[in-house]
Amino acid sequence: MLSQVCRSGFQSFTQRLLPWVQSTILNRSRHVQASAIRHVRSWSNIPFITVPLSRTHGKSFAHRSELKHAKRIVVKLGSAVVTRGDECGLALGRLASIVEQVSVLQNQGREMMLVTSGAVAFGKQRLRHEILLSQSVRQALHSGQNHLKEMAIPVLEARACAAAGQSGLMALYEAMFTQYSICAAQILVTNLDFHDEQKRRNLNGTLHELLRMNIVPIVNTNDAVVPPAEPNSDLQGVISVKDNDSLAARLAVEMKTDLLIVLSDVEGLFDSPPGSDDAKLIDIFYPGDQQSVTFGTKSRVGMGGMEAKVKAALWALQGGTSVVIANGTHPKVSGHVITDIVEGKKVGTFFSEVKPAGPTVEQQGEMARSGGRMLATLEPEQRAEIIHHLADLLTDQRDEILLANKKDLEEAEGRLAAPLLKRLSLSTSKLNSLAIGLRQIAASSQDSVGRVLRRTRIAKDLELEQVTVPIGVLLVIFESRPDCLPQVAALAIASGNGLLLKGGKEASHSNRILHLLTQEALSIHGVKEAVQLVNTREEVEDLCRLDKMIDLIIPRGSSQLVRDIQKAAKGIPVMGHSEGICHMYVDSEASVDKVTRLVRDSKCEYPAACNALETLLIHRDLLRTPLFDQIIDMLRVEQVKIHAGPKFASYLTFSPSEVKSLRTEYGDLELCIEVVDSVQDAIDHIHKYGSSHTDVIVTENEKTAEFFLQHVDSACVFWNASTRFSDGYRFGLGAEVGISTSRIHARGPVGLEGLLTTKWLLRGQDHVVSDFSEHGSLKYLHENLPIPQRNTN
Repeated sequence: MLSQVCRSGFQSFTQRLLPWVQSTILNRSRHVQASAIRHVRSWSNIPFITVPLSRTHGKSFAHRSELKHAKRIVVKLGSAVVTRGDECGLALGRLASIVEQVSVLQNQGREMMLVTSGAVAFGKQRLRHEILLSQSVRQALHSGQNHLKEMAIPVLEARACAAAGQSGLMALYEAMFTQYSICAAQILVTNLDFHDEQKRRNLNGTLHELLRMNIVPIVNTNDAVVPPAEPNSDLQGVISVKDNDSLAARLAVEMKTDLLIVLSDVEGLFDSPPGSDDAKLIDIFYPGDQQSVTFGTKSRVGMGGMEAKVKAALWALQGGTSVVIANGTHPKVSGHVITDIVEGKKVGTFFSEVKPAGPTVEQQGEMARSGGRMLATLEPEQRAEIIHHLADLLTDQRDEILLANKKDLEEAEGRLAAPLLKRLSLSTSKLNSLAIGLRQIAASSQDSVGRVLRRTRIAKDLELEQVTVPIGVLLVIFESRPDCLPQVAALAIASGNGLLLKGGKEASHSNRILHLLTQEALSIHGVKEAVQLVNTREEVEDLCRLDKMIDLIIPRGSSQLVRDIQKAAKGIPVMGHSEGICHMYVDSEASVDKVTRLVRDSKCEYPAACNALETLLIHRDLLRTPLFDQIIDMLRVEQVKIHAGPKFASYLTFSPSEVKSLRTEYGDLELCIEVVDSVQDAIDHIHKYGSSHTDVIVTENEKTAEFFLQHVDSACVFWNASTRFSDGYRFGLGAEVGISTSRIHARGPVGLEGLLTTKWLLRGQDHVVSDFSEHGSLKYLHENLPIPQRNTN
């Protein structure tokens, strides 16, 4: 009777178990939805939604960037991804996140299929409860005691666990997909289903019908009846279904799938066992590269190892399906790993049949690092000679450069706005100015790397020096500015830094020839590889993740580009400014003759520049004066559109359009005018709405000017001078890599000095710290020593 009661109680318990787990999953799914809502928003706005999701199957994608066009996708979830660390039960939160990503892609119009493990683990959890409860009942009958003793659980047979877990696993998937209004269907297969022609046709027809009805097929090997795997049993040209890796590959090829995503517990393929000191993730794997990979042991669960995954991936690739192997267990990336792969981001290892002609960006980073170190060891005269040679090449090869630039302009016609076309354009005068600037850099580089900043005698025969050294490897990303390439290259050469350059595709012809000329100049001292131009299809966001190769990122372009890079950079400092909101304050004691010249030059000379005037602040006493009328008349003549600030608008009966925001960078012939009551009011306005770039006062009162210069907290603060002077070339730096508004390391136009850091050199004679203890024989001197003057002639 007791046995019947306990058995009845256990059955009731097991009946309640599945709904309880389902409820847990649903709560976790809702939590994931809430915590990742910004990711969902970004997924729903990503560009590939508007791209037609159709293509002729037959050839795999050659590049990651093409994965956004994938229409039919198989996601294979390895046992290590689906199961918990104790191997008894499912990783519910991780599973909910994966279902969410699959649902997002399905709702975008893609056809998603899942190949999942987990039935054995889920069944093992249920059977353990069954055994524990049965043993507790028998123990209670024999001992008459209510407490439980330690009980040994026998080894559970995998097929029995699979049989017990399949229904529960499918119920969980069904419950989770329901949250996204998606229906799922289960299909269990064995190897015979692929080798029997009739069964294979039936399977194919079933899958196509499910996809047609917008249902997500969830496929798994029928582990309850599948026989043990037989080694080396593959048929000629056909892969046998021995595990879920081979099942996923076979399914992908049978269904003419565009993309197969294999999620495991490692980031992808490594050139040596993962976890070893020298292990490097292989970004792109090509058929025939097996010799470069060392396979480790299998994962803690599952039947396949990484070797099985690679074999299955290569078979699928041969069948026309692109493959990515990635980590589906890492807590920081598992919530968006699938969508990141489909967006073309650098995640895991991408299998490709098309090997690029040039080096990968990782290889380019290593070449820039080693080349930069060699560059830093050259004598200052040798680095200067390289820059002088580059300056000569810019004028000697003028015709070839302008011809390449003409191609860029012709291709950009109608696609780029007029200000960007102006930036893209090169001319003879621009090249001559570039050459002059480069020669200035060469002259200033004589005393840059290795300059002694401080010398200290710590103790007798123990001397310390602080010297300048290169930062390391710079990544400079620039838009529509081919003249930026030789400028930045010259500064990198002068400072002994390795350099990675990523230019906009609109300037590809110009950048290519300018880079070739740069490498020609570097070759005279055998450091050709110190400057690299990234020509692969690397996304900027992927470049910003190379924190082990890049020491500083310098964006040159629009404020949006700078903001995107600052957001994407992972552990790499970014030098730059997100906006160039430059102000000019016209004081009540300003000169009539100076004001209109300064306003015209600051706003109209080059309105697309980051140092162009955006907001004109006018002292209240100047309203309705001849000076104010002259300013307005000049702006009308120059066809500048005026936006009125709130205070300015309140003084006018018929005012121009009121400004939408006082924190606007127009980058065009548009200007905001606002009224202030005093110099302090102007300073407060600048601090509230400015971007700490460049701000100017126009006044004849020296005391007022000095107050403004001392109190405005911006990188560049001028008195009676145009905002356009905020430039490395005009400052006499030769050129600049950009203008920084940050408050550490470098600020304002960043030239040669901003690309250097320091290191400490200590020279001793068997000195140890214990000699300087209370009872030691030596005392600290800390004497400042004279700094030797270097010969720069």
